[in-house]
Amino acid sequence: MSASMTRGVIYIHSASAALCPHLEWAIQEVLGQPVKMDWSDQHVAPGLRRAEITWTGLQGTGASLATAMRGWQHLRFEVTEDPSEGCDGSRWSFTPDLGIFHATVDVAGNIMVSEERIRWAYEKGDGNASVFFQEMSVALGEAWDEELEPFRHAGDDAPVRWLNQVV
Repeated sequence: MSASMTRGVIYIHSASAALCPHLEWAIQEVLGQPVKMDWSDQHVAPGLRRAEITWTGLQGTGASLATAMRGWQHLRFEVTEDPSEGCDGSRWSFTPDLGIFHATVDVAGNIMVSEERIRWAYEKGDGNASVFFQEMSVALGEAWDEELEPFRHAGDDAPVRWLNQVV
């Protein structure tokens, strides 16, 4: 049984100019084809750069991309992988302070919180609503959204280029 094809977007919200070619190489390694991103200034963080690029590849490519990029200093990014045959969609968010966050998403981009995660929040809260709400905030990645939101708006008019993974 072979994996289905899917697609997604890589949003580099902030990276130093020196890191930009390394990110292109890391993405190229995962996708198996040359990558040249259109970098622009990140106005929210002067001196840093931003870019976004769409990709197509096998299911699981999003996870490989997020793994290849996580951990570099001063890097903020998001990787999305659209739902595909037999597979939910995903979103990975990364910030230097918070690390990596992964969420399963539906076709509309809504985060899907599993029954077991909700049960965990109930049990941990043990009747304390504030603990339950804090656990649900973590499950929804609210801290990542709060940190990344200003960077997202800085790229509202950015061009996007499609990449196809060599199979």
